[in-house]
This record gives sequence, C-alpha cells and structure tokens, in this order.
Amino acid sequence: MKRSRGKPINQEMNLTNMIDVVFAILIVFLISAPLMSQGIKVELPKAEAPTMEQEKMLKVSINKQSDIYVADMKVKLKDFNSIFKSLWDGNMPVVINADASVDYGHVMKVVSLVQNAGVTKLGFLTLPDEK
Repeated sequence: MKRSRGKPINQEMNLTNMIDVVFAILIVFLISAPLMSQGIKVELPKAEAPTMEQEKMLKVSINKQSDIYVADMKVKLKDFNSIFKSLWDGNMPVVINADASVDYGHVMKVVSLVQNAGVTKLGFLTLPDEK
C-alpha cells in the first residue's frame, strides 16, 4: 500500500502553554517563599544587656508550647544533641531565644545540653528594658 502524500506532518511541539504554566508556578513560589520563613514566634523577656556583634551564630529557640528549635528546625529533647552537634561548627556563638512564659527549668535543661556540647560563647536574646 502506498501512503498518500497530502500535507506534511508538523512535528514541532507547541511549548507556549507549558511555559505559561511554569511561569505561573514560579510566581506562586516567589510570593509564598518569604511567608514560609517567618521564624518562631517568641515573646522575649525584657532586660539590659550588651549586644553580641556576631554575624554568624546558631540560634536555639523555645516557644510558649516549650517546643525546641535549632536554627528554625523543630527538634525533640532526646534528639537535641545529635542535631545540635551536626549544625554547630565548634566555634560559632550560640544564642538562646526563649519565650518569657517558658518554665525556667526547661530553659536550663536546654542550656545544660548546649554547654555539654562544648559551647563556650553562649548568649540570651532579650528585648531592651523600657525605662
């Protein structure tokens, strides 16, 4: 059998619709990315203290529900040592960012774990005292 030689087959792929969808998804991600990196909501206690002028420091946060975060990553108390040691470079200062309503004993457990890991440069985030 002989094939008819009418119109030639157009083998080009139309990418216009696919490019439109990709750009729409890209715009959604560009808009939503800053919203996802807000951090942990913590009400800091007020105190007078000198500021730490370090650019690179590891932040350990404790929120109202006593959840522990190491560099914005939620961790359990039993997993704290392994995750903390994997993120801490051995020389970087560590800052404790605890909510004012968190139990003092819970904060001291975290401070103890941080000090047992070998941290010598340890600070606490506070708000300036209003006079």
